[in-house]
Amino acid sequence: MLQASKQWQWIACPKQNRLLLDLDDDMQLRTPYKLRQLTDCVFSNPRFSLEDAAFYEQVYNYLDGFNLYKPAQICQIALNATAVKFHLKPVLAKSWFFQEYTGNEPSVEAIIKLASKAQIGEFLIVEHCPDASICINLNENFKLDDNLSLEQFEVIRVLNNRVHPLLNQQYQSQTA
Repeated sequence: MLQASKQWQWIACPKQNRLLLDLDDDMQLRTPYKLRQLTDCVFSNPRFSLEDAAFYEQVYNYLDGFNLYKPAQICQIALNATAVKFHLKPVLAKSWFFQEYTGNEPSVEAIIKLASKAQIGEFLIVEHCPDASICINLNENFKLDDNLSLEQFEVIRVLNNRVHPLLNQQYQSQTA
């Protein structure tokens, strides 16, 4: 696991129009989040806070328990989830892209499945509210419909009645 450091800093990069995370002299993470999507906090206090570090570690450890992703992938997912949780402006629900879940098995994990008319994909719930959840796309590319798609780690908010549980043996390893 890449350990969080007090030297880490968020960078709102106007040249790339993206939020970056400066990890050290040789390494930066480029998120897919544009400057207009960011809260003012990133501009006024760019330090990777203790709250950021705690959430990053929580997500990393959670995902690591599934034995599904490589450590570098887990790190990238956890850092993007941290950016969404603490530094993105609220997003409106766009549930019309997704099919309602009509099954009986409730989703109890943060890794979920969403089904659009074009495809089914995996998402990570970053923030769960009583009516809707803020999710990031874990797929390389996810087609919402014939014209729109989400890049990896892009954020979308969906009503909770669209959340499908992932019932797959490889995901059961955390509780087994």
